[in-house]
Amino acid sequence: MNPSAAPATPVAPAAPVVFEELTAANGRRIGVATLASEKTLHAISLEMVNLLTPQLRQWQADPDVAMVILQAQGEKAFCAGGDLQHLYRAMREHHAAPDRDDIRGNRYAAEFFEHEYRLDYLIHSFAKPILCWGHGIVMGGGIGLMAGCSHRVVTEKSRLAMPEITIGLYPDVGGSWFLARMPGKTGVFLALTGANLNANDALFAGLADYRVAHASKAAVIDALLSQDWGQGRDAELLDRVLAAAQETSAHDGATSFAPSNLLGHFDQIEALCRKPSLPEIVEGILALQTEDPWLLKAIATLRAGSPGSAWLGYALQKRVRHLSLAQVFRLEFVVSLHCAARPDFVEGIRALIIEKDQKPQWRPASLAEATPQWVEGFFADPWPAREHPLADLGA
Repeated sequence: MNPSAAPATPVAPAAPVVFEELTAANGRRIGVATLASEKTLHAISLEMVNLLTPQLRQWQADPDVAMVILQAQGEKAFCAGGDLQHLYRAMREHHAAPDRDDIRGNRYAAEFFEHEYRLDYLIHSFAKPILCWGHGIVMGGGIGLMAGCSHRVVTEKSRLAMPEITIGLYPDVGGSWFLARMPGKTGVFLALTGANLNANDALFAGLADYRVAHASKAAVIDALLSQDWGQGRDAELLDRVLAAAQETSAHDGATSFAPSNLLGHFDQIEALCRKPSLPEIVEGILALQTEDPWLLKAIATLRAGSPGSAWLGYALQKRVRHLSLAQVFRLEFVVSLHCAARPDFVEGIRALIIEKDQKPQWRPASLAEATPQWVEGFFADPWPAREHPLADLGA
């Protein structure tokens, strides 16, 4: 080492979201938010949320911004879910604290879920078109970002899922709301099995609006830049561009989209998931005799997943059918903090992500051990209505 050499200048960590603006031919601007944490498959961190929220609000208020594009760097993922490392540490600390029975005691979890759900609600209620390019893995919190966008694109490589049953959570980020609104009982099946969805599945389930070859992305953006924005029909212009891209992709022999598993097995899913109780539904799914790889993986996920998560996902879909989206986020906030205060969520992260032994010890260990009183405990709200951290949503 040369003692006279100047010390190296520390390199600041790269921001997990990159923002830019594109100027269209008529002078209007398109805001572009790019998730930029490829090593984590763009897992949603509190920092990411706290960057996205104010920028989206700024673009929403700027009359010269016509629309927003939400995308991710790289080819592997749009967003693989939430950043669970910080949550894991916060839960471990809270479980060792004297106030562990008070769900308000885990301040990091409360801040994370409040800010994440606020961002998701902002996207759902955004006053301008948002195009989400959902290429690659889109799971958990990633679907939370995508679901509320006005224009959602999936590609030949898109793979969507709500696999929270594998980590002792439940389909949150508004999942209770959009799963309950899927065709038939497909939402129940997806919550219990975490089954993967391809592009055609996403269209059938209502999680996507357009199916476009990923290679067409640059052409789509070029077409957007040539539109006559700001004439009161911005959403229509975006629809026309995406519809044309979808039509081109449909006739592109180089790009193939797999058929929908969800549609192909719809009648079977209906027969299973319309049974009158959760134990009967689970028993029926686990007893399926099939050689279909998609169903086999779904069965294996349910078999290995948290029984408590199964109960929560099922109970929530029954509760939220007539609630507003704001009410659903308030409900999920309370349930998520109860999950953070109880054993399964931290145990699922330990077994699948931290220690990776793939052997979670669920409590309760079976559906039969979860009493109605146990399930009802997750809905106990310690806040008066006006003091709930998300009380202002939808106001």
